[in-house]
Order: sequence, then C-alpha cells, then structure tokens
Amino acid sequence: MFKISEFSRLSRVSLKTLRFYDQIGILKPADIDKETGYRFYAAEQLVTLNRILMYKDLGFTLQQIQQLLHEEMSIDQLQGIFRQKEREMERLLEEEQTRLNRIKERLLSIEQEGYIEQEVVFKQVEAQKVVSFRSEGTVEEIPMLFDQLAHYAGKQQRGMLLSSIVLWKESERDETAFELEIGYVLKQDIALPSDKLEIRMLPEERMMATLVQRVEPFVPSTACIDLAKWIERNQYRIKKDQPGRENYLQSPHGGDTYVEVQIPIESP
Repeated sequence: MFKISEFSRLSRVSLKTLRFYDQIGILKPADIDKETGYRFYAAEQLVTLNRILMYKDLGFTLQQIQQLLHEEMSIDQLQGIFRQKEREMERLLEEEQTRLNRIKERLLSIEQEGYIEQEVVFKQVEAQKVVSFRSEGTVEEIPMLFDQLAHYAGKQQRGMLLSSIVLWKESERDETAFELEIGYVLKQDIALPSDKLEIRMLPEERMMATLVQRVEPFVPSTACIDLAKWIERNQYRIKKDQPGRENYLQSPHGGDTYVEVQIPIESP
C-alpha cells in the first residue's frame, strides 16, 4: 500500500483534499497505523478517487457523490443518472455548453469503465538536459504554465524543443498544491532565453515504472491507476522525494499527442 504522500503524488490530488475526503467519509484510507497514525491507501482506491473527481467535475455535490458511491448501482443506473444530468444541462444557457459536452464524454467513459489494463514498462531513463521553470499550483493550471513557458522561450522555442516535460510532487508548504517544474527536453545547447528559466540536467533514474497513453480531452486518464496496480503487484515502492514525470510527445504522423507517465521506484 501507499503512504498518503505517495497516494497524493500518484493521483495528483492534494494532501488537504485527501484528508478532507477521509474526514467526511467519501474516501477513507485502506489502513491506519495504530502507533503512528499514518494513513495508507491501496492502488484500487485510485479507481474510487477517479470516480469522485469525475462526479465533482460534473457538478454533483459531495452529499450526492457520497450517495452515488455508497449505493450499489449498475452501469445502466449510472448511465441513467448522467443522462438525466445531460437533460438538465440542455436547459441551461449557452455558457453551459462546454459542461454538456463533458457529460457526453463521461457517459462514454462509463460505458468503457471495464478498461483493459495498459502495459507498464520497467526501464532505465537516461539523464536529460532541460530548460524549465518552477512553480506551485494545481494539475488544472499546467496548460497555463505551458503557455508561460512558451512566452519565456520566445523565438528559441522551435530550436530547443525535443519534448515537453512536467515534474510533480506534493508541496511541503501548501497542501492544496503541487511543486511543479515545467520545461522542454533540449535537443541542443542553447543560450538561456529568459532569466525566468534555468537549464539543468535531470538525473538518470535506473528504476522507472512507465506507461504511454494518448491524451484525450474530457476522458479521465487511467495511467496512474494502472501504474499503481503494477507497483503494488510487483512489490515495489515509490522512490522517496523524487518527483513523478510526464513527457509529452507528438505523434510522428501528426495530430495525436501522447504522454509517458514515469514514476521512480525502488525495491522494498
């Protein structure tokens, strides 16, 4: 099982939110150490957390979410609830159109909830030179931070870009946020384009659990669920104080974007 800090890193949900969900009974830890009081979570609980976040994104209250989680509902019943929500959204004004589209996408994801677990690859990741900047924020702010990165990089962006990368781990100062590093993996040496950026070498990681997934708007990613199950099943543990990584890669044929999620691990 995973400590609350490790579970936070895997799920990209803040420590404060996880403790609040425990307090109100929506998502309680799988186990609590009687001597230390440390909370421990199982990989399977990422599925429940994914569903909580999905319901929350669709506008359900925490009380409604609690009811949905605690009642044994069939897929047909769940689809009925979302279709009812869809009809409600159709009565709202034009500015609610975006949320309506999300509901349609979520209905599709519920139909596919019995997803096939994706292949996790265990590998060594070589040291990489990156140009980047650091920030604290939420997962939702990452696209905005990439816009900032492009602004700082300016005209040098095309010459430096091999792939985009995000490093994340829980913040020690703010339980509602993550420590984020947003950058480009460099394919050649460059002059530093802005004093907002730094160039540094990401260290080699000899043991990395990785999974590649296509980025699809409005469809919840299952990558961290699959990674957590693989780590738990193979009896590894997440490497302490090392951030998770996401490498964003463009398809060589154009169009689709893929992300490789990387979690540093070690033997117990």
